[in-house]
Amino acid sequence: MRAARTFCNPMPARLFAATAWAILALLTACAPAFEKKPAPAVTFQTVKGETIPLASLRGKVVLVNFWATSCGSCIAEMPQMVGTFNKYRERGFELVAVAMSYDPPQYVQNYAETRQLPFKVAMDANGSNAKAFGDVQLTPTAFLIDKDGNIVKRYVGIPEFGALHQLIEKSLAA
Repeated sequence: MRAARTFCNPMPARLFAATAWAILALLTACAPAFEKKPAPAVTFQTVKGETIPLASLRGKVVLVNFWATSCGSCIAEMPQMVGTFNKYRERGFELVAVAMSYDPPQYVQNYAETRQLPFKVAMDANGSNAKAFGDVQLTPTAFLIDKDGNIVKRYVGIPEFGALHQLIEKSLAA
């Protein structure tokens, strides 16, 4: 009985890699630059019972961070979110951590209290905030909003905090 032959991809690895990089470069070059667009007209309901229209935060630089207590990356980034808030809050920076609709309110309340989160923590009970921000499904997802109420940048996953801080600095100076 003869052993079965295995066939390798005839395309050499170098050619494949070069082709992949060329396609990536072409897609990057052809992708439109991120244009600022107005943040949606949403209202947040905090775990402390406050109602906060996003429009009421005009004049401040705002980070809206969608998260969940069941999201490992969200929990991992939270100390850096606290540090970012503490670093910039005296200069007109606000952070609103919006818990996803599937997150049990008692878990969110407990997490916010036991970690003494210094920023606003909101519940998106019916998912309307996530929908308004482009139907956010993945957590963490954050949006940096400038003083004029325009979305400056969207972050999916844990942001690179050095770059985020630079963008916050730039937005605060504008």
